[in-house]
Amino acid sequence: MVHGAPGLPQPPAQGAPGPLVEAVLLDAVGTLIQPREPVAATYGRVARRFGVDLDPAKLSRAFNHVFGAMPALAFDWSSRGELYRREREWWRDLVRRVLGATGSGNGDFERFFETLYLHYAQGNAWECFPDVLPALTALRAEGCKLGVVSNFDSRLPGILRALGIWDRVDAVVYSSEARSAKPDPGIFSRALSLLGVGPERTVHVGDCAWADVAGAAAAGITGYLIRRNNRSGDRSGRAIRSLEEFFGIVRFSTGSQENEK
Repeated sequence: MVHGAPGLPQPPAQGAPGPLVEAVLLDAVGTLIQPREPVAATYGRVARRFGVDLDPAKLSRAFNHVFGAMPALAFDWSSRGELYRREREWWRDLVRRVLGATGSGNGDFERFFETLYLHYAQGNAWECFPDVLPALTALRAEGCKLGVVSNFDSRLPGILRALGIWDRVDAVVYSSEARSAKPDPGIFSRALSLLGVGPERTVHVGDCAWADVAGAAAAGITGYLIRRNNRSGDRSGRAIRSLEEFFGIVRFSTGSQENEK
C-alpha cells in the first residue's frame, strides 16, 4: 500500500565507504515498534476477564514456541473480506494453540480472542522505539525513499498512522496482503516495485537474522540486523544497536552527504 562495540560495524574508514543507498526498507515489530507491555502480561490480563488464570512464564514460553511454529502469515486471497477472514483465522489458531500449550482452560475463548485481536489493532497497544521518528525524519532529509516491510496483517497501517510513522514513509508492505512473507524475496520485490528502486542501492534493517538479513539477501538487498536490548548479532557482522548507528555505516545517493562531494 503506497501512500564501536565488538561485533558491530564501525563507520567506514576513509577509502572504504559503505554502500551507496537510495532506499531504506525497515521491519516493523522489533525494529520500529514494540508492544507497549509484554505479550504475556496482556494475554494474562485479558484472560482473567474471561475466567482463565494464566501463568506468565508458561504463557511466554508457549507463545514463543507456537509463534515460531506457525505457517507464514501470507495468503492467496481474492477479496478484502476473504483476506480479513483469513488473518483472523491465523491469529485465532495461534491463540488457541498458545492456551492449549499452557494447559489452561479456554474460558470464553471467542470473546477472549476478539478482545486480544482488537487490542492489538489499536495504536495505544504499541509504542515506537525512541530513535525511530528522529531517524525516519533524518533519512527523509537525506532524500531516501522509505518503506516498511513486515510479516504482519491489515491492522498494521492503522497502527503506523497512530504512531506517526505512516506519513514518514513512502510504502508499507505487509505479508498477508502481499501474499509473501519474509524470508521469501517476493515481499521485498514488491516493496522495491512500489518505491521504484533497484536492490543494489537499497538496504533493509530488521531484527531477525533469517527473515530480515537472509531474506533481504535473497532479493539482492543488503541487510542489517538491529540488535536492540543487546541481542546477539548475525554472523556477517552487519549489526547495529540502534537506527542512529545506521548513519555511520552507509552513504546516501541523494541529500546532504552526496551534495558535499
